[in-house]
Amino acid sequence: MADPARARKLAKRISQIVASAIEHDVKDPRLGAVTITDTKITADLHDATVYYTVLGESLDSEPDFAGAAAALESARGVLRTKVGQGTGVRYTPTLAFVADSIPDDARRIEELLAKAREADAEVARQATGAQHAGEADPYKAPREDDEDLADTDIEAEKETRG
Repeated sequence: MADPARARKLAKRISQIVASAIEHDVKDPRLGAVTITDTKITADLHDATVYYTVLGESLDSEPDFAGAAAALESARGVLRTKVGQGTGVRYTPTLAFVADSIPDDARRIEELLAKAREADAEVARQATGAQHAGEADPYKAPREDDEDLADTDIEAEKETRG
């Protein structure tokens, strides 16, 4: 078991090395739009999971996840060698590449928030001009004769004690 702080530092360093190697050393054109988002490493420092996302050519085009995954798989050995040279640890961790789902999750959350805003606006539209059901003051006011009875009960209690 490694120190958790050491594992975090190693994971961050692996992210940097892999990103740099993809940009400068690996000459696969399918990796041009790949961005490394995060790296997680096991407690024994033997396995690293590298999370990545792929950007499209334009805002409207769909990214090529299959091509990026195939390119990362083919470059896995080169990237692991770079990680071993760059980290200097006794055992170079194996690398597993996983497409990051955070951009899709963020898009879904934005859609849900937009629906919630629309529903709130609809409720606000329906509430304009609406009136409360029942009386304007729904609380019962004590009757004046009830207060007089309460005062006489207190005075009677004092007389019996005193």
